[in-house]
Amino acid sequence: MDHGGLWAFVPPVLAIALALLTKDVLISISLGIVSGLLIVAGGDPLTALVKFSDLMADKAGDAWNIRILLFCALLGGLVGLIARSGAAQAFGLWASRAIRGRRSAQSFTWLFGLLIFIDDYFNSLAVGSVMRPITDARGVSRAKLAYILDSTAAPICIIAPVSSWVVTVISQIRASSGFGDLGVSEMSFFIMLIPYNVYALLALFMVLFVAWTGRDFGPMATAERRAANGELYNETLYGPAPGKLEEGKNACKAAWYDMALPMLVLLLACVVAFPLSTWLGLKPGESMALVDGFRNADASKALLYGIVFSLGISWLYFLLRRLVTIKDASESFLAGIKSMVPALVILILAWSIGHVISKPMSEGGLGLPLVIDAMLKGSNLPFWVLPLCVFFISGCIAFATGTSWGTFGIMIPIVLPTAISLATGMGYAGDALLQCALVSVGAVLSGAVFGDHSSPISDTTILSSAGAGCPHLEHVATQIPYAVLAALCAGVGIVVGAWSMNAWLPLSSALAVFLPTFFWLTRKREV
Repeated sequence: MDHGGLWAFVPPVLAIALALLTKDVLISISLGIVSGLLIVAGGDPLTALVKFSDLMADKAGDAWNIRILLFCALLGGLVGLIARSGAAQAFGLWASRAIRGRRSAQSFTWLFGLLIFIDDYFNSLAVGSVMRPITDARGVSRAKLAYILDSTAAPICIIAPVSSWVVTVISQIRASSGFGDLGVSEMSFFIMLIPYNVYALLALFMVLFVAWTGRDFGPMATAERRAANGELYNETLYGPAPGKLEEGKNACKAAWYDMALPMLVLLLACVVAFPLSTWLGLKPGESMALVDGFRNADASKALLYGIVFSLGISWLYFLLRRLVTIKDASESFLAGIKSMVPALVILILAWSIGHVISKPMSEGGLGLPLVIDAMLKGSNLPFWVLPLCVFFISGCIAFATGTSWGTFGIMIPIVLPTAISLATGMGYAGDALLQCALVSVGAVLSGAVFGDHSSPISDTTILSSAGAGCPHLEHVATQIPYAVLAALCAGVGIVVGAWSMNAWLPLSSALAVFLPTFFWLTRKREV
């Protein structure tokens, strides 16, 4: 027997329980790892701590993982450079010329949020600082602005092909037991995941739908009525709003294209780097089609090539445009890297707990997938139950801890092998097996984004309040009803997706429930 039996459940259960109790994902995952290594070491604490140190070093030292860590760090540096240049403010001023009313102000904020897809922190702060004066002038409440910022931060970062969130997800997918049996690359798997990430897609649609219909319900409707009368936020009930954010030093010198260029260069560089990373590994005389180049690409190499190239181009461009000095560029670059340190630590710990949970005892783990496989053999459990439970549990963890990344690290190493095992036991193979894995991991992503979106202690929730200049508690109170509505509708979509194994039906069924429910909630009531 190459697994730890029921003891294999201790690390994930302990990590989840501590996350819910302490709201500290770093400590929770760390203790989950140590508990598993204690079991592997036969209860010897010294051996467990030594293994803990070695395991983190091994995970951080893996060539694929190193490139992912470097990508995230350099991405933070690029975000810091853009913020210091004042390009975001200049882009907002340029766009404000076409914004004439409340609907267009909200719609453009949504669109601007979609463009800032590389990082959720930068999204909330940059879009907020740019759009706040515009939405204030058009009578949009600060609560509505904060909701738009929050709903285009995590939801767009988790479905965009280039972001710090994506590399976190694909690193967890790649390291999960059984993934190699699916016959696809980690990036191809992620692209196929997008239709199953129902909550993120529905949240993005809901923002634009609310903006264009002009209909609101619950505390948000109250906030919008107050804003129409000149009261942009409720200081009496929720306290003062955060102070004004520091703007880029040279916003008056920057132009709209100074914001667009680095984003465009980053996207194009990463797209080109995917087949390039494959072609560079070919032997002399070998050739490969473009499609195969994408399919067989090493995502870690491609993303690192892309960020290094775009960072160099952006750095040189901002210097030549005199938007930053060499000192400014260095300071902002280092500040951006520092902002990514907590995320990098979470990544390393997530890789480590994934190893302890999923690897067999012969490789230093507890073999939880083997335990679950033995338990599920002969089970008549309907498959659709798994994604729905996964969505609920992931949402609870992310809500309690305020982080999606920690939820990915806890849940993906458990869910992916479990889904493969359950589907295999039911006779699924080939494309059907792949669809089972997609809908299950998609449920993890949907739940994690929902919990992060609605949690009052989430970084993006807090930063969205700051970016909008909205009292934090007002943002939480006005956003939660909208997030819960989207989550309930997404749950329906997830069940339909698990039942049908059709990529088109999850979002379609979620929308079919959302539209009549939204109109019923926003119907005019007689006084």
